[in-house]
Amino acid sequence: MPELPEVETICRGLNQVTPDREIVGGDVLLNSSIARPISATDFLAKLQGKSIFRWYRRGKYLLAELSQFPAGEGERESARGGDGEMGRWGDFRFQTPIDSQLDSQLSASSFPLPPGSFGPSKAGWLGVHLRMTGQLLWVDRSEPLPKHARVRLFFEGNKELRFVDQRTFGQMWYVPAQTEVANTVTGLKLLGPEPFSEEFTTAYLTRKLHRRRRSIKAALLDQSLLAGLGNIYADEVLFVSGILPATLGADLTAEQIERIHSAIIQVLQKAIESGGTTFSNYLNVQGVNGNYGGVAWVYNRTGQPCRQCSSPIERIRLAARSTHFCPQCQH
Repeated sequence: MPELPEVETICRGLNQVTPDREIVGGDVLLNSSIARPISATDFLAKLQGKSIFRWYRRGKYLLAELSQFPAGEGERESARGGDGEMGRWGDFRFQTPIDSQLDSQLSASSFPLPPGSFGPSKAGWLGVHLRMTGQLLWVDRSEPLPKHARVRLFFEGNKELRFVDQRTFGQMWYVPAQTEVANTVTGLKLLGPEPFSEEFTTAYLTRKLHRRRRSIKAALLDQSLLAGLGNIYADEVLFVSGILPATLGADLTAEQIERIHSAIIQVLQKAIESGGTTFSNYLNVQGVNGNYGGVAWVYNRTGQPCRQCSSPIERIRLAARSTHFCPQCQH
């Protein structure tokens, strides 16, 4: 499943190519890819004539704020019923732009908003979760249709945003105008803080792990504890912090929890810089693989020498997931 770095990479890519283009039509090839209660026909009808104002990421969800096309200056300033907002969200700056011309830095990045900030929009929202094998690809409409294409959104200029999903677990939502996003995309209500947010501190992590009689690997996979981390980067985080995956959360020392907190930030930042990880299905919006797999410490490296001590990387089953670790470097 694409995790935070992969979804963040996709979000940044979408913000470079999709905003301010009219959605002129589409085609739903698999009805179950559209989340209920809206029908596939109504989903396309609601999107037609709109444009994407901006994409955001929340955990592993992608959320696009919509606007009517063409959108005037006044509409952009009041997309959520008020002036542009400025604030802090962890190490990222976020801004609700009031100018249709985004500068290159703003265009290239996504800026997740704090939980609860995805409020009503005058034109609604588009939500996407890629689940296990979903891909969002920005292509020419003339590009041959792959076997597992599920949804096609047609944009002006003969461009297309294509949702491809082999396992068919991914979903798309249309959130009506003047509706809180979490009331439609209900999984958002279950998410914990973002790793780069001010809320995610060592003290927060200590409180959440205190007295938990489950492995730290299982805890890191819990989206209600921390949004966006998954199997790949949980293994990487535990290697960087030097902790065995089966260690119980309640048995961790304050110093170990501090190491885990720092490792989460470090590993995710490195993975985002590398464009995510490709081991099977993940591609960015241009159809390019992520590069983090080539520098991974332990994930998917069973039997290979540890990059630090040369001991063979081991693999076990833990929290119903494949778990990779170095028996010498992790204690």
